[in-house]
Amino acid sequence: MTDLLSIENLTVEYKTRRGTAKGVDKVTIALEENRTLGLAGESGCGKSTLGRSIMRLVPYPGKITEGKIDLRLHEDIVLPKGSIEKGLVNIMDLDDDQMRALRGKEIAYIFQDPMTSLNPVLTVGFQITEALKLHLNMSDAEANERAAELLSMVGIPGAANRLDDYPHQFSGGMRQRAMIAMALSCTPSILIADEPTTALDVTIQAQIIDLVKQLQEQLGMAIIWITHDLGVTAGIAQRVNVMYAGRLIEAGVVKDIYSNPHHPYTVGLLGSLPKPDMPLGEKLFSIKGEPPDLVGKIVGCPFAPRCTYTVERCTQENPVLEPTEPGHLVACWEKDKVRKV
Repeated sequence: MTDLLSIENLTVEYKTRRGTAKGVDKVTIALEENRTLGLAGESGCGKSTLGRSIMRLVPYPGKITEGKIDLRLHEDIVLPKGSIEKGLVNIMDLDDDQMRALRGKEIAYIFQDPMTSLNPVLTVGFQITEALKLHLNMSDAEANERAAELLSMVGIPGAANRLDDYPHQFSGGMRQRAMIAMALSCTPSILIADEPTTALDVTIQAQIIDLVKQLQEQLGMAIIWITHDLGVTAGIAQRVNVMYAGRLIEAGVVKDIYSNPHHPYTVGLLGSLPKPDMPLGEKLFSIKGEPPDLVGKIVGCPFAPRCTYTVERCTQENPVLEPTEPGHLVACWEKDKVRKV
Protein backbone atom coordinates (compact mmCIF):
# COMPACT_ATOMS: atom_id res chain seq x y z
CA MET A 1 0.00 0.00 0.00
CA THR A 2 1.28 3.48 -0.94
CA ASP A 3 2.47 5.90 1.75
CA LEU A 4 0.45 9.10 1.58
CA LEU A 5 2.62 10.84 4.16
CA SER A 6 6.12 10.01 5.35
CA ILE A 7 8.08 11.81 8.06
CA GLU A 8 11.81 11.25 8.45
CA ASN A 9 13.98 12.29 11.42
CA LEU A 10 11.69 15.15 12.38
CA THR A 11 13.02 17.33 15.21
CA VAL A 12 11.18 20.26 16.81
CA GLU A 13 12.94 22.47 19.34
CA TYR A 14 11.61 25.07 21.77
CA LYS A 15 13.94 27.84 22.87
CA THR A 16 13.32 28.71 26.52
CA ARG A 17 15.06 30.84 29.13
CA ARG A 18 16.48 27.70 30.72
CA GLY A 19 17.72 26.24 27.43
CA THR A 20 16.51 24.26 24.42
CA ALA A 21 13.82 21.61 24.79
CA LYS A 22 13.19 19.00 22.10
CA GLY A 23 9.44 18.57 21.76
CA VAL A 24 9.95 16.04 18.98
CA ASP A 25 13.26 14.19 18.71
CA LYS A 26 14.16 12.50 15.38
CA VAL A 27 10.76 10.87 14.79
CA THR A 28 10.16 8.81 11.65
CA ILE A 29 6.63 7.62 10.77
CA ALA A 30 4.57 6.77 7.68
CA LEU A 31 0.83 7.02 6.96
CA GLU A 32 -0.75 4.80 4.31
CA GLU A 33 -3.69 5.73 2.13
CA ASN A 34 -7.17 5.08 3.62
CA ARG A 35 -5.64 3.96 6.93
CA THR A 36 -5.67 5.28 10.49
CA LEU A 37 -2.47 5.75 12.49
CA GLY A 38 -2.73 6.24 16.24
CA LEU A 39 -0.28 8.49 18.10
CA ALA A 40 -0.42 7.65 21.80
CA GLY A 41 1.27 8.82 24.99
CA GLU A 42 0.69 10.94 28.07
CA SER A 43 0.43 14.73 28.00
CA GLY A 44 3.67 16.46 26.99
CA CYS A 45 5.12 13.52 25.05
CA GLY A 46 5.13 15.41 21.72
CA LYS A 47 2.01 14.05 20.00
CA SER A 48 0.37 17.41 19.29
CA THR A 49 3.68 19.02 18.36
CA LEU A 50 4.18 16.28 15.76
CA GLY A 51 0.66 16.81 14.40
CA ARG A 52 1.10 20.58 14.20
CA SER A 53 4.47 20.11 12.50
CA ILE A 54 2.74 18.39 9.58
CA MET A 55 0.61 21.52 9.17
CA ARG A 56 3.65 23.77 9.79
CA LEU A 57 1.74 25.31 12.70
CA VAL A 58 4.20 24.76 15.54
CA PRO A 59 3.54 27.62 18.00
CA TYR A 60 6.30 30.07 18.95
CA PRO A 61 8.93 29.57 20.31
CA GLY A 62 8.90 26.15 18.68
CA LYS A 63 10.71 25.53 15.39
CA ILE A 64 11.27 22.54 13.11
CA THR A 65 15.06 22.21 13.02
CA GLU A 66 15.54 18.95 11.15
CA GLY A 67 13.74 16.39 9.03
CA LYS A 68 11.53 15.82 5.99
CA ILE A 69 7.74 15.71 5.69
CA ASP A 70 6.81 14.19 2.33
CA LEU A 71 3.20 14.40 1.16
CA ARG A 72 1.87 12.63 -1.94
CA LEU A 73 -0.47 14.89 -3.94
CA HIS A 74 -2.92 13.30 -6.38
CA GLU A 75 -3.60 16.49 -8.33
CA ASP A 76 -2.03 19.88 -8.99
CA ILE A 77 -2.82 22.75 -6.60
CA VAL A 78 -3.10 25.98 -8.56
CA LEU A 79 -1.81 29.16 -6.94
CA PRO A 80 -1.66 32.77 -8.20
CA LYS A 81 2.15 32.52 -8.37
CA GLY A 82 2.31 29.02 -9.87
CA SER A 83 1.07 25.57 -8.96
CA ILE A 84 2.28 22.73 -6.76
CA GLU A 85 2.63 19.76 -9.08
CA LYS A 86 1.12 16.43 -8.09
CA GLY A 87 3.43 13.74 -6.80
CA LEU A 88 5.75 13.69 -3.80
CA VAL A 89 6.14 17.12 -2.16
CA ASN A 90 8.39 17.97 0.80
CA ILE A 91 6.26 20.22 2.98
CA MET A 92 9.39 21.77 4.44
CA ASP A 93 10.26 23.22 1.01
CA LEU A 94 6.95 25.07 0.56
CA ASP A 95 6.51 28.79 1.20
CA ASP A 96 3.72 30.27 3.34
CA ASP A 97 1.29 30.78 0.43
CA GLN A 98 1.76 27.19 -0.72
CA MET A 99 1.17 25.89 2.80
CA ARG A 100 -2.02 27.92 3.13
CA ALA A 101 -3.20 26.27 -0.09
CA LEU A 102 -2.57 22.83 1.41
CA ARG A 103 -4.16 23.44 4.81
CA GLY A 104 -7.80 22.50 4.77
CA LYS A 105 -7.69 21.24 1.21
CA GLU A 106 -5.11 18.42 1.41
CA ILE A 107 -4.50 18.20 5.17
CA ALA A 108 -7.15 19.14 7.72
CA TYR A 109 -6.79 19.45 11.50
CA ILE A 110 -9.31 18.93 14.28
CA PHE A 111 -7.92 20.90 17.21
CA GLN A 112 -7.89 19.56 20.73
CA ASP A 113 -10.66 21.47 22.50
CA PRO A 114 -13.89 22.18 20.61
CA MET A 115 -14.96 24.51 23.42
CA THR A 116 -12.20 27.01 22.60
CA SER A 117 -11.18 26.17 19.01
CA LEU A 118 -14.28 27.75 17.44
CA ASN A 119 -14.34 31.54 17.27
CA PRO A 120 -17.09 32.64 19.71
CA VAL A 121 -17.98 35.85 17.79
CA LEU A 122 -18.46 34.20 14.39
CA THR A 123 -21.36 31.96 13.41
CA VAL A 124 -20.71 28.26 12.90
CA GLY A 125 -21.86 28.61 9.29
CA PHE A 126 -19.36 31.39 8.59
CA GLN A 127 -16.49 29.34 10.01
CA ILE A 128 -17.35 26.37 7.81
CA THR A 129 -18.00 28.32 4.60
CA GLU A 130 -14.76 30.31 4.88
CA ALA A 131 -12.65 27.35 3.70
CA LEU A 132 -15.13 26.46 0.95
CA LYS A 133 -14.91 29.94 -0.54
CA LEU A 134 -11.13 30.07 -0.22
CA HIS A 135 -10.18 26.65 -1.56
CA LEU A 136 -13.09 25.73 -3.83
CA ASN A 137 -14.12 29.23 -5.00
CA MET A 138 -17.76 28.67 -4.06
CA SER A 139 -20.31 31.46 -4.03
CA ASP A 140 -22.11 32.37 -0.79
CA ALA A 141 -25.16 30.32 -1.77
CA GLU A 142 -23.09 27.28 -2.80
CA ALA A 143 -20.97 27.45 0.34
CA ASN A 144 -24.04 27.71 2.62
CA GLU A 145 -25.65 24.74 0.89
CA ARG A 146 -22.48 22.69 1.26
CA ALA A 147 -22.08 23.72 4.91
CA ALA A 148 -25.61 22.53 5.65
CA GLU A 149 -24.82 19.21 3.94
CA LEU A 150 -21.70 18.84 6.06
CA LEU A 151 -23.49 19.57 9.34
CA SER A 152 -26.17 17.09 8.35
CA MET A 153 -23.48 14.53 7.46
CA VAL A 154 -21.99 14.75 10.96
CA GLY A 155 -25.37 14.26 12.58
CA ILE A 156 -26.60 17.74 13.50
CA PRO A 157 -30.40 17.91 13.07
CA GLY A 158 -31.96 20.86 11.26
CA ALA A 159 -28.54 21.71 9.88
CA ALA A 160 -29.66 24.48 7.50
CA ASN A 161 -31.26 26.33 10.43
CA ARG A 162 -28.13 26.07 12.58
CA LEU A 163 -25.74 27.89 10.23
CA ASP A 164 -26.50 31.26 11.84
CA ASP A 165 -26.02 29.92 15.38
CA TYR A 166 -22.95 30.82 17.42
CA PRO A 167 -20.73 28.19 19.11
CA HIS A 168 -22.21 28.85 22.56
CA GLN A 169 -25.58 27.72 21.19
CA PHE A 170 -24.13 24.26 20.47
CA SER A 171 -23.51 21.55 23.07
CA GLY A 172 -20.00 20.13 23.52
CA GLY A 173 -20.74 17.14 21.32
CA MET A 174 -22.33 19.31 18.63
CA ARG A 175 -19.34 21.67 18.67
CA GLN A 176 -17.04 18.72 18.12
CA ARG A 177 -19.22 17.61 15.21
CA ALA A 178 -19.06 21.12 13.79
CA MET A 179 -15.26 21.01 14.05
CA ILE A 180 -15.26 17.72 12.14
CA ALA A 181 -17.57 19.22 9.49
CA MET A 182 -15.19 22.17 9.13
CA ALA A 183 -12.19 19.85 8.77
CA LEU A 184 -13.94 17.73 6.13
CA SER A 185 -15.37 20.66 4.16
CA CYS A 186 -12.83 20.40 1.31
CA THR A 187 -12.58 16.57 1.43
CA PRO A 188 -8.89 16.42 2.48
CA SER A 189 -6.78 13.34 1.83
CA ILE A 190 -5.41 13.48 5.41
CA LEU A 191 -7.27 14.29 8.64
CA ILE A 192 -5.29 14.96 11.81
CA ALA A 193 -7.54 14.55 14.86
CA ASP A 194 -5.88 15.93 17.99
CA GLU A 195 -7.59 14.30 20.98
CA PRO A 196 -11.02 15.08 19.51
CA THR A 197 -12.94 13.15 22.20
CA THR A 198 -11.03 14.16 25.35
CA ALA A 199 -13.55 16.71 26.65
CA LEU A 200 -16.60 14.56 25.87
CA ASP A 201 -18.43 11.94 27.92
CA VAL A 202 -18.00 8.28 26.95
CA THR A 203 -21.31 8.05 25.07
CA ILE A 204 -20.48 11.03 22.85
CA GLN A 205 -16.92 9.70 22.46
CA ALA A 206 -18.27 6.47 20.99
CA GLN A 207 -20.56 8.41 18.65
CA ILE A 208 -17.69 10.61 17.41
CA ILE A 209 -15.43 7.59 16.81
CA ASP A 210 -18.17 5.78 14.86
CA LEU A 211 -18.83 8.97 12.88
CA VAL A 212 -15.17 9.40 11.91
CA LYS A 213 -14.93 5.75 10.84
CA GLN A 214 -18.04 6.13 8.65
CA LEU A 215 -16.74 9.34 7.09
CA GLN A 216 -13.38 7.71 6.41
CA GLU A 217 -15.13 4.94 4.47
CA GLN A 218 -17.21 7.46 2.53
CA LEU A 219 -14.39 9.87 1.69
CA GLY A 220 -11.42 7.48 1.55
CA MET A 221 -9.14 9.68 3.65
CA ALA A 222 -6.19 8.75 5.87
CA ILE A 223 -6.31 9.71 9.56
CA ILE A 224 -3.74 10.46 12.25
CA TRP A 225 -5.56 10.02 15.57
CA ILE A 226 -3.74 11.69 18.47
CA THR A 227 -4.75 10.52 21.94
CA HIS A 228 -3.52 9.64 25.42
CA ASP A 229 -6.16 6.89 25.61
CA LEU A 230 -5.00 3.57 24.16
CA GLY A 231 -8.55 2.24 24.59
CA VAL A 232 -9.81 4.75 22.03
CA THR A 233 -6.90 3.96 19.68
CA ALA A 234 -7.83 0.27 19.64
CA GLY A 235 -11.26 1.11 18.30
CA ILE A 236 -10.21 3.23 15.35
CA ALA A 237 -6.55 2.67 14.28
CA GLN A 238 -4.82 -0.10 12.34
CA ARG A 239 -1.34 0.90 13.52
CA VAL A 240 -0.22 2.73 16.65
CA ASN A 241 2.95 4.69 17.49
CA VAL A 242 3.70 5.26 21.17
CA MET A 243 5.66 8.41 22.04
CA TYR A 244 7.53 9.37 25.19
CA ALA A 245 9.62 12.51 25.85
CA GLY A 246 9.37 13.52 22.19
CA ARG A 247 10.66 10.17 20.95
CA LEU A 248 9.04 7.20 19.28
CA ILE A 249 9.49 4.24 21.64
CA GLU A 250 7.19 1.55 20.15
CA ALA A 251 5.34 1.14 16.87
CA GLY A 252 3.37 -1.61 15.20
CA VAL A 253 0.02 -3.10 14.26
CA VAL A 254 -2.61 -2.46 16.94
CA LYS A 255 -3.24 -6.12 17.76
CA ASP A 256 0.51 -6.78 18.19
CA ILE A 257 1.05 -3.75 20.43
CA TYR A 258 -1.95 -4.60 22.61
CA SER A 259 -1.39 -8.35 22.87
CA ASN A 260 2.40 -8.34 23.11
CA PRO A 261 3.87 -4.94 24.10
CA HIS A 262 7.65 -4.85 24.51
CA HIS A 263 8.29 -1.41 26.01
CA PRO A 264 7.69 -0.89 29.76
CA TYR A 265 5.97 2.44 29.06
CA THR A 266 3.48 0.84 26.66
CA VAL A 267 2.88 -1.90 29.21
CA GLY A 268 2.14 0.77 31.82
CA LEU A 269 -0.29 2.63 29.55
CA LEU A 270 -2.17 -0.58 28.76
CA GLY A 271 -2.18 -1.60 32.41
CA SER A 272 -3.82 1.68 33.39
CA LEU A 273 -6.91 0.89 31.29
CA PRO A 274 -9.94 -0.46 33.22
CA LYS A 275 -10.93 -4.01 32.25
CA PRO A 276 -14.51 -5.37 32.23
CA ASP A 277 -13.49 -8.45 34.25
CA MET A 278 -11.54 -6.58 36.96
CA PRO A 279 -12.41 -7.70 40.51
CA LEU A 280 -14.31 -5.14 42.56
CA GLY A 281 -11.93 -2.86 44.45
CA GLU A 282 -8.82 -3.75 42.44
CA LYS A 283 -6.68 -0.71 41.71
CA LEU A 284 -5.52 0.23 38.22
CA PHE A 285 -1.83 0.04 37.45
CA SER A 286 -0.01 3.36 37.57
CA ILE A 287 3.40 4.41 36.25
CA LYS A 288 5.49 5.84 39.09
CA GLY A 289 7.41 9.08 38.80
CA GLU A 290 7.14 12.03 36.43
CA PRO A 291 8.05 12.63 32.76
CA PRO A 292 11.58 13.97 32.29
CA ASP A 293 12.53 17.62 31.92
CA LEU A 294 13.09 18.06 28.19
CA VAL A 295 15.37 21.09 28.57
CA GLY A 296 18.92 20.08 27.77
CA LYS A 297 20.25 16.74 26.59
CA ILE A 298 18.74 13.55 28.01
CA VAL A 299 21.43 10.94 28.57
CA GLY A 300 20.32 7.34 28.15
CA CYS A 301 16.73 6.17 27.91
CA PRO A 302 14.30 8.96 28.95
CA PHE A 303 12.04 6.39 30.64
CA ALA A 304 14.82 4.83 32.73
CA PRO A 305 14.07 6.74 36.00
CA ARG A 306 10.50 5.37 36.00
CA CYS A 307 11.26 1.88 34.68
CA THR A 308 11.42 -1.35 36.73
CA TYR A 309 13.63 -3.04 34.12
CA THR A 310 16.42 -0.44 34.18
CA VAL A 311 20.01 -1.68 33.90
CA GLU A 312 23.23 0.34 33.76
CA ARG A 313 23.16 0.56 29.96
CA CYS A 314 19.75 2.27 30.09
CA THR A 315 21.19 5.23 32.00
CA GLN A 316 24.12 5.66 29.62
CA GLU A 317 22.87 4.93 26.10
CA ASN A 318 19.63 5.82 24.36
CA PRO A 319 18.05 2.71 22.79
CA VAL A 320 17.24 2.77 19.09
CA LEU A 321 14.09 1.47 17.42
CA GLU A 322 14.65 -2.17 16.49
CA PRO A 323 12.26 -4.83 15.15
CA THR A 324 11.16 -7.54 17.55
CA GLU A 325 9.08 -9.13 14.80
CA PRO A 326 8.06 -7.98 11.31
CA GLY A 327 6.39 -4.54 11.53
CA HIS A 328 6.85 -4.22 15.32
CA LEU A 329 9.55 -1.76 16.44
CA VAL A 330 10.69 -1.12 20.02
CA ALA A 331 13.31 1.17 21.58
CA CYS A 332 14.29 -0.70 24.74
CA TRP A 333 17.49 -2.50 25.77
CA GLU A 334 15.53 -4.95 27.93
CA LYS A 335 12.61 -5.52 25.54
CA ASP A 336 12.91 -9.33 25.71
CA LYS A 337 12.32 -9.26 29.48
CA VAL A 338 9.27 -6.97 29.48
CA ARG A 339 6.01 -8.64 30.44
CA LYS A 340 2.42 -7.39 30.14
CA VAL A 341 0.78 -6.26 33.41
